[in-house]
Amino acid sequence: MLRVSKVPPGDPSIEQFEGQNRFECMTCPYHFVINKRYYERKILKKKEAEDILGGKDAWANVDKTKVQCPNEKCRNDEAYWYQLQIRSADEPMTAFYKCTKCAKEWRE
Repeated sequence: MLRVSKVPPGDPSIEQFEGQNRFECMTCPYHFVINKRYYERKILKKKEAEDILGGKDAWANVDKTKVQCPNEKCRNDEAYWYQLQIRSADEPMTAFYKCTKCAKEWRE
């Protein structure tokens, strides 16, 4: 990765560029004097949280379990569930649930 810095005084080979901006590598002696306007824009596509946690097929081929739905109006006692390790290895796995009746999703 190149860093932008000012050309330092004292180097006779690049004396005419003293005080101008340059790209420089922090691990090798490479440098490139910026003598024109440089502009670059990259638009990055953000991932949706659903894509990270499994996407459309996150609930395909999951098991059912007896657990009470937290929805006050539903209170169904059966839900689909799966486990995923989303934290560090020394933390317990996170269980994701989806009610079979009202489709409310929650995690524990």
